[in-house]
Amino acid sequence: MPIRPVVIRTAGGAHARPVAELVRLAMSHPEPVTLATSDGTRVDLRSVLAVMDLALRPGDEVTLTADGPGADDLLRALERVLAG
Repeated sequence: MPIRPVVIRTAGGAHARPVAELVRLAMSHPEPVTLATSDGTRVDLRSVLAVMDLALRPGDEVTLTADGPGADDLLRALERVLAG
């Protein structure tokens, strides 16, 4: 299972626009995709509300995980969204 640590760099953190893009990408993947915060909170990246509830800000560190075919490519795309 590929795992990718990411530091949020988007201006304003994970607000509605980047979260919508993250969820859109996660929904296109056939396997579960998760986002974990540094405090251990883990959410399904297919849920807009779950991700928005984290109130992620610039500089926050998260860990993305995905499984299945294309997981590495998906994680790179998710990282690009969070990098701003």
